Amino acid sequence: MNERPSVVRLLTWNIHSGIGPDSTYDLARVVGLIRRHDPDIVALQEVDSRGRGDDDLPLPFLKQALGEHAAEARTVTAPDGHYGHVVISRWPMKETRLHDLSVLKREPRCAIETMVVTPYGPLHLVSTHLGLGIFERRRQAALLAGLASRSVEPTVMLGDFNDWFRRGAVRRALTQAMPARTMLKTFPARWPFLMLDRIYCRPRAALIRSWTDRAARSVSDHLPVFAEISLS
Repeated sequence: MNERPSVVRLLTWNIHSGIGPDSTYDLARVVGLIRRHDPDIVALQEVDSRGRGDDDLPLPFLKQALGEHAAEARTVTAPDGHYGHVVISRWPMKETRLHDLSVLKREPRCAIETMVVTPYGPLHLVSTHLGLGIFERRRQAALLAGLASRSVEPTVMLGDFNDWFRRGAVRRALTQAMPARTMLKTFPARWPFLMLDRIYCRPRAALIRSWTDRAARSVSDHLPVFAEISLS
């Protein structure tokens, strides 16, 4: 458990469907790396149950290992399963909503918005995985900025933003709404030079520190982003 008063530890990570660079599906090593950092709230992208049997579904396994409270966004549904992203928390979540961010005929996208009931007070949280198209992300960023302003509580937005431009529409829109952000290079995991995965927060002073774990190179094609924020 977190021993620092009023501090919440967060993680966002694109886990590449649980398949590492060795082409092996292994959620246990995903969980093993995460648990070494003991995050309170976890946002995972590319969680994929397609082709898995009922006794090998990823979300029940992840919940049992990381936290009993979860919200799931299924952006792709197929006859043999579904694909999307999840938020898992050790604390209860309330007022959870899914917001459709899909644009025309692009891959479906959405955001999970929730209020995490932490021991230090409520935390307004939005998790997402944005599209690959520039104009697609521009529209999605505007919608996300609107979500960020919906609450007066401390706000965190995290996920895989698929935005590699230093002055792109995503960074401009979200930085105006949430002035603090992580700035870690996460993709590709082996030789990272793009900051695709980020954690934004408001107020600015809430972001205490952030880090990654290069050991994730053997687990996914993205590196994780961890951060600590203060709710004092």
